[in-house]
Amino acid sequence: VQLQASGGGLVQAGGSLRLSCAASGRTFTNLGMGWFRQAPGKEREFVAAISTRGISTRYVDSVKGRFTISRDNTKNTVYLQMNSLKPEDTAVYYCAAAQTYLTMTTAGQYHYWGQGTMVTVSS
Repeated sequence: VQLQASGGGLVQAGGSLRLSCAASGRTFTNLGMGWFRQAPGKEREFVAAISTRGISTRYVDSVKGRFTISRDNTKNTVYLQMNSLKPEDTAVYYCAAAQTYLTMTTAGQYHYWGQGTMVTVSS
């Protein structure tokens, strides 16, 4: 599976961005998808996950109510809509795919990773 993330950039606090992750190489509907992020000097952390059909989603507490994960199985793409961004959201964001229909929250449960896209939120 190849994953290509895009949509990162520089935004002011309170602003919005939408990240996209296009998948290829395997049947997308068999893959649970997730977003992780890694801030400078910190470990990679789970952000959001979505099940194969988009029925189930999970979020880290710090983004609940601000971020929304979704997927379009006709386009083999998963999205992360980020609203009300805060400086502490600044990080490299990675999309990941797991060979499961479940929503996984641990990096080790994912089999494939994209290259990352940088999100910088200025105060």
